[in-house]
Amino acid sequence: MKHLLTILTFLSFCYGFSQNPETPKKYVLDANIYYGSIFLHNPDISHLITNHPGGVILGLSRKRYGNEPWEAEYGYPDTGFSFVYQDMNNATLGKHFGLYGHYNFYFFKRNLQFRIAQGISYNTNPYDKDKNFRNNAYGSNLLASTILLLNYHKENLIDGLGMKAGISLIHYSNANFKAPNTSTNTIAFNFGFTYDLDEGKTYGYVEPKPMEKVSEPIRYNFALRGGINESDVVNSGQYGFWLVSAYADKRLGRKSAIQLGTDVFFSNFLKELIRFQSIAFPENEVAPDTDFKRVGLFLGHELFINKISAIAQLGYYVYYPFDFEGRVYNRIGLKRYFGDKMYGAITLKSHGAKAEAVEFGVGIRL
Repeated sequence: MKHLLTILTFLSFCYGFSQNPETPKKYVLDANIYYGSIFLHNPDISHLITNHPGGVILGLSRKRYGNEPWEAEYGYPDTGFSFVYQDMNNATLGKHFGLYGHYNFYFFKRNLQFRIAQGISYNTNPYDKDKNFRNNAYGSNLLASTILLLNYHKENLIDGLGMKAGISLIHYSNANFKAPNTSTNTIAFNFGFTYDLDEGKTYGYVEPKPMEKVSEPIRYNFALRGGINESDVVNSGQYGFWLVSAYADKRLGRKSAIQLGTDVFFSNFLKELIRFQSIAFPENEVAPDTDFKRVGLFLGHELFINKISAIAQLGYYVYYPFDFEGRVYNRIGLKRYFGDKMYGAITLKSHGAKAEAVEFGVGIRL
C-alpha cells in the first residue's frame, strides 16, 4: 500500500498541481471494451495462456488548448486518468483493477489518438507456494502497469457522443519487487464511446507564439534512488537497495537533452543471491565473499514536457564482479521538476526486457 500511495501522489503532482486555474476546463469521458490475447514473450508462461482476456478501459481526459507553451509544442494533448478492469479468463492469473495517469496525443487532423498511461494495478490471485504455485507471472498483488492505445477517435458526433476503436497493449509486472515476476502482455482490440461533459462546447486553440531558443551550458545532476526488490529465486527474501547517480546533460533545444554519467549500485538482494549460488551451485565457482556492488556508465536522453520529463538511458557495467543478467542495462521513467533544480523520479531499471527494480528517487540539476 505504501508504494500505491507513492505512485498516486506522484501522478497527482504530474497531472494536478501543474494546472493554471484560469485556463479552459473541458473534460471528456471515454469507455472501451476490449478482447485479446496474452503475448508469449517468455516460454515460462506458456502454461498460463489458455483463454482470451478481456475487460473495460474507462478514461477521464482534460482538453488542452495551448494556454501553456508546452501544449502547442506537442499538438495540444489531453491529460487525465484511466481505470482498467481486466479478467484474464484464467483462474490462475485472476483479475486486475488498475488506476493510471495518461496523456493522449493526436495525429492526422486529430482523428488518430495515441494514449500512453502508467499506473498501478491490483491482481486478485498472485503466486502462492501452497494455493497458487502455477502463477509464475505475478509475485505480488500490486503490479506496475503500462497501457498503450492507438485509436481512430471521433468526438461529439451526436449530442456530445463520439466513438473510438483500435488496438491496445496492457503490460503487468512488479519489476522484481517480489518473485516470481515473469509478467504478462495483453494485445487486444478495443471499441468504445466518448462523451463530452460540456455537450459540445468548444474553445479555440491558442496559436503558439514565437519563443526564444533554449540555450543552456552543460548542467550537472546528482540523484539518489532506492527501493525494494528480490532475486528470481522465489522466497529468497526482499531487500532494500539504493544507488547514486552523477551525470551531465546538455540541452539540444526546448524539448530534448542528452546525458552522460555514472551509477553506483548497492543492491542487497545480490548479497543473498551470491550466498545462495555459492552453496547451491558450486560448479559456478561463485565465492561467498564476492562483492555485490556494481558501477555503470550510461548515455541517456531526456524529453521535456512542461514540468514532467521522460528519460531513457542505456548503461554498461564497468565494475561487475558478479554476473547478473549481463553487463548492459537500461532505465526508463518519469521525472517531475519542482522549481528549476529539484526533481522527483520514478524509473524502471532492467536488462533488456528483464526488469530488476522500480526506483524511487530525488535529484538536483545544477
